[in-house]
Amino acid sequence: MKQWIRWGLVLWLPLWLMACASDAPPLRGTGDLGVVIERASGSVSVVDTTRHSVLGSVPGLGDLSHASVVFSRDGAVAFVFGRDGALTRVNLLTRRIEGRVMQAGNSIGGAVSQDGRWVAAQNYQPGGIKVFRADTLALVADVPAEYAPGRFSRVVGLADLPGQRFIFSLFDADEIWIADLSRDAAHPAIQRFRDVGRQPYDALVTPDGRHYIAGLFGEDGLALIDLWQTAPRVRRILQGYGRGEQPLPVYKMPHLRGWAVAGRQVWLPAIGRHEVLVVDMDTWLEVGRVPVAGQPVFVMARPDGRQVWVNFAVPDYDRVQVIDTPSRQVVQTLSPGAAVLHMEFTPRGESVWISSRDANRVSVIDTQSFSTRSVLDVPAPSGIFFTSRAHRMGM
Repeated sequence: MKQWIRWGLVLWLPLWLMACASDAPPLRGTGDLGVVIERASGSVSVVDTTRHSVLGSVPGLGDLSHASVVFSRDGAVAFVFGRDGALTRVNLLTRRIEGRVMQAGNSIGGAVSQDGRWVAAQNYQPGGIKVFRADTLALVADVPAEYAPGRFSRVVGLADLPGQRFIFSLFDADEIWIADLSRDAAHPAIQRFRDVGRQPYDALVTPDGRHYIAGLFGEDGLALIDLWQTAPRVRRILQGYGRGEQPLPVYKMPHLRGWAVAGRQVWLPAIGRHEVLVVDMDTWLEVGRVPVAGQPVFVMARPDGRQVWVNFAVPDYDRVQVIDTPSRQVVQTLSPGAAVLHMEFTPRGESVWISSRDANRVSVIDTQSFSTRSVLDVPAPSGIFFTSRAHRMGM
């Protein structure tokens, strides 16, 4: 009898294992995966950037009207920050929600620490940041942005820094803070920079982690901190930023996280102007302007820095223009569909993915020929985020 049982296991166990395996997603890496925000449905599409395909959709993510995404260091998990304050952990391989916490009343993004252990959310209501374990979403630290007794600021411009630190701006306090989690993650040490300028509204960290730059909504100019200095301090740069002979109305504030750093130059949108500014990173002085079709929102560099791609606010938000960085000339104008909201380059820059919300599609454009390689049907797409961001500082 025992011999028959053994023979049965030998014959049927491999078949049973194969049947179980057929229900599981195929074994694959994550380096060419990404997500596209389905703005209206509260879902994200998981996409394959090699095959230009949608692998599936993950619903149940809440209000994604101003959603952003960061990734675990292995690229297998997307952390989705919803406008309603939800933080959701999504497994890209299984396309399932692995954890979700309603951590605030109004939130606009977050960041992952250098070692991948912590994920931080920046919040409008209540003002401050919250830090969670990346693997479980258990709360680690709550840092209220209390800049005066009983007064809390909305937080913007959150980015990761080397040394298990996060840097962020306080819109209502005119301050920039650094939270250092390296010694005690539950009780971060806070370094405050006061009087940085009126109403910092967004910010970025340069790819080398050296400079933090915050745009100022309440005045012309930008606030710059050189984080490599022994005693960092705030310096004002580009005092004429946003001014022109006839300033135009600002339909939508530019996203500083979408500024382009190409070589030793920064390419950034001129607020309320139909121009892209070129700034030298050694002197932080303006060295040029490029006229473009409308008011820029995102100004993004191809990974090699040879091209800068620009999209626009209404009424010009059906167009995208390409600037050749050596000549500083617009070399191509594209119309990929109504309401272009975001662009994302593949890791080596052979193509760029462009979301057109009102056309319900994502276009994959060849960055050499400017031809359309694929068009994907995605309902009301907005932000596009690829897993290559997991290995880039400030993303």
